[in-house]
Formats: sequence, structure tokens, C-alpha cells
Amino acid sequence: MHFHDNQRKVDYVLAYHYRKRGAHQGQGSPGHSLAVISNGETNKEHHAGGPGDIELGPLHALEEERREQREEFEHNLMAAGLELEKDLENKSQGSIFVRIHAPWQVLAREAEFLKIKVPTKKMYEIKAGGSIAKKFNAILQKLSSPLQPRVPEHSHNRMKNLSYPFSREKMYLYNIQEKDTFFDNATRSRIVHEILKRTTCSRANNTMGINSLIANNIYEAAYPLHDGEYDSPGDDMNDRKLLYQEWARYGVFYKFQPIDLIRKYFGEKIGLYFAWLGLYTSFLIPSSVIGVIVFLYGCATIEEDIPSKEMCDQQNAFTMCPLCDKSCDYWNLSSACGTARASHLFDNPATVVFSIFMALWATMFLENWKRLQMRLGYFWDLTGIEEEEERAQEHSRPEYETKVREKMLKESDKSVVQKLETNMTETEDEDDEDKLTWKDRFPGYLMNFASILFMIALTFSIVFGVIVYRITTAAALSLNKATRSNVRVTVTATAVIINLVVILILDEIYGAVAKWLTKIEVPKTEQTFEERLILKAFLLKFVNAYSPIFYVAFFKGRFVGRPGSYVYVFDGYRMEECAPGGCLMELCIQLSIIMLGKQLIQNNIFEIGVPKLKKLFRKLKDETEPGETDPDHSKRPEQWDLDYSLEPYTGLTPEYMEMIIQFGFVTLFVASFPLAPVFALLNNVIEVRLDAKKFVTELRRPDAVRTKDIGIWFDILSGIGKFSVIINAFVIAVTSDFIPRLVYQYSYSHNGTLHGFVNHTLSFFNVSQLKEGTQPENSHFDQEVQFCRFKDYREPPWAPNPYEFSKQYWSVLSARLAFVIIFQNLVMFLSVLVDWMIPDIPTDISDQIKKEKSLLVDFFLKEEHEKLKLSEEPAQKSEGGGDQSRRSRAASSALSNRSQPGSIASAGSQHTNV
Repeated sequence: MHFHDNQRKVDYVLAYHYRKRGAHQGQGSPGHSLAVISNGETNKEHHAGGPGDIELGPLHALEEERREQREEFEHNLMAAGLELEKDLENKSQGSIFVRIHAPWQVLAREAEFLKIKVPTKKMYEIKAGGSIAKKFNAILQKLSSPLQPRVPEHSHNRMKNLSYPFSREKMYLYNIQEKDTFFDNATRSRIVHEILKRTTCSRANNTMGINSLIANNIYEAAYPLHDGEYDSPGDDMNDRKLLYQEWARYGVFYKFQPIDLIRKYFGEKIGLYFAWLGLYTSFLIPSSVIGVIVFLYGCATIEEDIPSKEMCDQQNAFTMCPLCDKSCDYWNLSSACGTARASHLFDNPATVVFSIFMALWATMFLENWKRLQMRLGYFWDLTGIEEEEERAQEHSRPEYETKVREKMLKESDKSVVQKLETNMTETEDEDDEDKLTWKDRFPGYLMNFASILFMIALTFSIVFGVIVYRITTAAALSLNKATRSNVRVTVTATAVIINLVVILILDEIYGAVAKWLTKIEVPKTEQTFEERLILKAFLLKFVNAYSPIFYVAFFKGRFVGRPGSYVYVFDGYRMEECAPGGCLMELCIQLSIIMLGKQLIQNNIFEIGVPKLKKLFRKLKDETEPGETDPDHSKRPEQWDLDYSLEPYTGLTPEYMEMIIQFGFVTLFVASFPLAPVFALLNNVIEVRLDAKKFVTELRRPDAVRTKDIGIWFDILSGIGKFSVIINAFVIAVTSDFIPRLVYQYSYSHNGTLHGFVNHTLSFFNVSQLKEGTQPENSHFDQEVQFCRFKDYREPPWAPNPYEFSKQYWSVLSARLAFVIIFQNLVMFLSVLVDWMIPDIPTDISDQIKKEKSLLVDFFLKEEHEKLKLSEEPAQKSEGGGDQSRRSRAASSALSNRSQPGSIASAGSQHTNV
């Protein structure tokens, strides 16, 4: 964790791989291999001709160029005040680690520039509110004490330090006991990273920042160090080890997360992600309980469901029309009894109530997240972060700089370009402007538009391909008597598995395509790049995950036609229709398999298996790579070596995306699958610890990023919440039988019950009117069939307008549309009401923020007054001790005043200045 002097702390590490051509090792001791570069100081430097020398061959031209660029960049870092240490390149090839230390002067300067808030000497008590609130909090703390992680930061401390942006002129405000530990490791590495991002390198085409150098392969990696090993033996404790023991193990899944310690170690951005994930997981508990109750209600009332009883009653003998041409026979509706009974588990009046509850649940979750975000912002001192400060920390991306440079080369000669490039970083006004116009970006935008349309069309074509597979497989299985009875189950199960595999494959492809498309756009800053990448990836993955579900919910069975006038996809292959119990059961199967399969496979294979395989591959590559053996290899590896072998941190987008898609499964089609929150909850309990373990043990330490919210993800969540209201309204109205049952019960039933509902929904068809060649071949039906039944609201063959839509059809259609409008407006109104009733900022936090501002002013004035008194005391003592001399000098001073008229004025002006 320190330089080789064991005093200066390593705040950041740069790693690069070097290769020398034609080198051979000389004889002698390899001892003096350390080169410490510390603003001009050198220790154990390599001298030519020494016993440990290596005779070097000529360097490769590209390697030589990179070496010169590294030397210049490191020289610029030292010019910025940083201290560097690195090993000598004493082998033909290998990895070199440049250790960086920021001394106090640099930390103080950059902390003031970045306006980093630090604790002052003043502490104050955070009031919990009224006496009832205090008692309630005390009881809650006692009950939840076994669930609390045993970390210092998680103790319920009611005292808080006043925070104020760091200023070198106001050092007396801060409680600086020891300069080495005043800034924690995350803040130190953040400061160094800011310097690395803005340091230029003229040899590398005036490239600005470490990210550009990594993109050009001048350096391989740049990362802050972890706080030691997480599994080290002994009682020595560091934050990483504490996080592993109390957070990143599956054995502590029942405990709350130590959010304050996560924020301290990883920064605010990652802290907010885990706080959001924790709140989302805890909110899934009540929705899971209600979902289980709804499912149990369906199980309890299955024997009382009149339509499924009528469907299962063999005495009714509803003779149904063939499901396919020629090979399919007439069949009894009672043979679909199992499907009808299973449909009732999810298609019952309780699911409507549950849909309304889930819409309000989504609103309450988002409102509570806003409140928690404000609470964390107050405790983490994020309330003062302004957009100007965030913009000041944003630097141009390497690709953007390259594009600007190419544009300048086209527009003017090289000398003018170099002049413009040197001035690029000097003026902030120019830097704020986007130097690429819409004309420069137009090819990228056009490619984005065309590619996204192509990807969406590809997704739809795959869904259509699966539909064709279902139709053709169903027709093929119907030809065989042995497989005829299980056609629907076989086709549905295999089609869903195909959909799942396709979704998982396209998910990975679309993630890579979205990244490529965003790079083509050439966004200026990392924040803009991230937002555009998120939008593209979400759009593509949303369409990919939900298009098969949307098909089953709203399109399957809607365009079938009727007996005698079916709609055909290909010659002889009819469009598939829903099961006799409706499409809701199939929708439930589709949703559950895709949701569970996606979670299990992505968690177990992609998130656990792939990183382990990468680590194993990298280890094997290092072992098989030719090169000299390191004489220090037997020693205990340094922390920078251990961290270099870990996976690089690539951002939070995959973690958020996975949860957002899951949030869609939980809210969008919850009317068809009330158990979705239960499976989401079980997944998230594992997901929290899985992500925690990944961050603590498998990834390099991320740079601490200061942010006050979760950004564009909140807008996506809010959009899904509103969209879910519309989707659930249509699922209940169109996919389920809820509306047709209501219409029958209150408009057509003789006794106000659902007796006769199944007969009411089935229309008659005269089998003599079947088209030639479509009649069942070798029918083995028990009786001669004159009329067969099919599910639709149409006029009977003996009516004046046979097979036209009946009055019942239009009644049901109007009731469905009315339900959608009423349901949507009711739920939206209730959501707005909940939003209005729950304030975004908790009352106690808004009061504390006001109190903190007034306390800060009082503390500031008091410290200024103390400083003024201290500066005046020496002057008063000197005045009090010199009374006699003052009298004896009175005459002479009067005389001198005549000869020097400006002296009194100058003395007076001096006093005024003090």
C-alpha cells in the first residue's frame, strides 16, 4: 500500500507492458531494480556498467515512441506535484507499475479546485422528531439489531459534522489531526484521477488524459488500490475485509447492507446503486406476499369456478371444430379441462385488484426512492453539488478529440492545427462548445437510425420464425396419433425455450451493437456517452425481451378467422389460435420461463462463470508467456500486482439493465403472473450478494464518482411504471376473460350467475360448409357431426347474416374499451394522489438542511471572530507594555509628524487594514 520507503501511500497505479528486442541478461546481482522518481529525487537508480546491468538491444520503433510518450506524461504528472515510483525495465519484457502518491500540497490544492466537502470542527445532534417517533425508532432498532451489519459506519450515531468545501485559506475551520489520514483513500484516488484526466501529452498528438493514453495502448490500465486483501489471515482489519465479512458473502444474505461503508469505499455512484437495489428488494416483499395471496385465492376458488366446471362437464358435450385441416378431428371441449382449471389460478377477479395494487406499488417505490436519495444526499453531503461542478469534472473523450483533430486537419494546414490544439485546453469557453456540428455527426446518426430499425426488424422476424415453427410443428405432430394428445404442451414448451435462448444470445449481441453505435455518434463527454448507450441498449433489450410476450398477450388468436374462412400463413398452415381457456395461461407460461431462465442463466453462467473463465484464461496466459523468471517472484506479491490480475471495472450499466428488465417483468404483465414479484425477490436476495462479491473480490477498485442521483435510470423506471398501467389494462380487458364474464353476468345471464357462460362464448358452424379438402380425414368421432362449435361471438348458420359478428361481440368490445379507459384513469389518478401525498424531501431532512445552513453561518462567524482576536492580541500586548516610552516619545513624534506628514496616515491605514 506504500512506496518502498514505507511512508508515502500509493494513491493510484498506472500499468504498462514493455518489450525489448534482442536483449540478453548480463551476469551479476539483480538487486538494484528500483527507480524512485519523486520530483527530481532518485533512489537506487540504474547506472550503466554496474554489476546488475542488462545489455539492451535496439528498441522497436513503436515501443520507443510509446516509451517517450510515457516519459513525457510522467514528467507532466511530476510537474503537477505528484510523486512517482516505478521499477526498472530490467527484463526483455514484462509489466511495469507506476505508483503515484499525492502529497498534502497537491491534495489541498485539488480539493479546493474540486470543491470537495470535508468535515469541520463543529458537530451537532440530528433530532429524530417527536417523542412518538423517537420511541418508534428505538423499538425498530432493537428489533432489527440482529439484521444490522457489524461495521462502525452503520452505528446509529445521532451526531453529524458540519461540512464545508475545502479551502486552503480557511484551514482553521477543519479538524485536521493528521494530514496523511484527513482525506480517505477513495477521495485521494479521486483527486489523483482528476489530475490524470487533465494532464496532456504533446508527443501523443497533444492527447489529454489517461483515458486517451490507455485507448492508444500507451498504458494498459490505471486503477486505485484496494485496501489490502479481503481474505488475509489474522485480526488486522481493513475496509475491504470488513465489507467482505459483513456484506459480500452469501452467509449474511439476511443482513442489511452497510451503505455508508460501501459509499466510503467505492464512492457515491456505486453506493447509490446498492441503496437503490436494497430498497427495490425490500419493496418486493409486500408485493410478493400479496401475489402469493392472489395465487392462493385462485387455488381456493378453483372448485367454485362455474365456467371451468361447465367446460369439464362431459355431459355438456360441446363438439369443437378441428384445430387443423385434414389430419385433425372434431374434439370435445371437456378434453381441455386441465387448461381451463389452471387458467383460473391467474384469471380471477383478484388479479384485477392486484394489478391496481402493483401500479400504486411502482409509484410508491419511486417516491420512496426519491426520499431515500434525498436522505442519503444529506448524510453524504451531496446536497450542494451543482450542475456546474459536475460539468467542470467532465473531460472530453479520446474518440471525440481524435474526431476533432481529423476535422481540423481537413479544414486547415497542420501548423494552424497545432496552434489550435495547444489552445484547446486553455480556454474553458471553447472547451464547453461542441466542435462537431450536426453535419459531422449526420453519418453516425443515420447509421444509428438504420441499425436500430434493422435490429428491431430482426427481433420481430425471429418472433415470426418461432410462430411459423409452432404452426408447422403443431401440424406435423397432429399427423401422428401417439403425439396428437400432447401437441399444445409440446409446441408451447419448445417454442418458449427457443425464445429464451434467442433472447439470451441477442441480449449479448445488442449490448455490443449499442456500444458500437454510440461510439459512431462520437459523444463529447463520458456522461453523454453513458446516457446514449443506456437508451439504445434499453430500447433493443426491451424489444428483445418482451416481443414474444407481447405477441402471446395481444396478437395470438386475434387474426385466425373462422371455420370455412381461416387465415393461412402458408399454403395449408393456419394461424395458431389460443387454447380453449384463453391465451392468459400460455402468457403466464411464457413469462415465467423467460423471466426465470433469464435470471438463472444470466446470474449463474454470465455473472459467475464467465468472469471465472476469464480469470483462468488470463492466469494460463501469464504462465505460458515467455520471459525471464522474476527473482522476486517467491516473495509475497504486492497489492498492485494482485489488483492488476483482477477484472477491470466497466461501469454499472449491466447491473442496472438487468434490474430494469426485471422491473418490467414484475410490473408490465403482473395481471397474468402474480408470482413474478416472488421470483424477483428470490433472485434479488442472491443478486445483492453476487454483485457485492464481484465488486469486493473480482473487480479492480473503481474510481470514486460523486453524483447526487441515479441519473437516466430513474426516468426509465418512471416510464415503465406509467406504461405498465396501460399494458395491464389491456391484458385484463383483452387477454383475460374478466370482461366477457362481467358482460354475460350482468347483461345476458338469467339468474345473475355465470351458468351458461361457456355456451354463450361458443358459436355454431355448419360442417357442410367446410372448404373442399379441409374436412377431417378418417374421422373417428363417436357421433355424426352436423354442427361444430368455435370460440367467437358470431351469428349462427340459420341467422339472416350467418357468421357475421353478433351483438354480444360489440357489447363485449365496447365494455373492454370502457374498462381500459376507466382503469387507466383511475390508476393514474391514484398514482398522482400517492405522489402528491408523499413529499419528495422528508420533513426532518428539510429541517436539518435549514438548521445546518444556519449553524454553518454561526460557526463560520465564530471562527472568523476567534481568528481576529488571535491576530489582535499581540498588537494589544505591545501597546500595553510601551505606555512610558509612548509618553517620552510624544514630543519627538509630534516633531517628526511635522517633518513626516504621511506617517500618521500610514499608521492609521495599517490599523484599518488589520
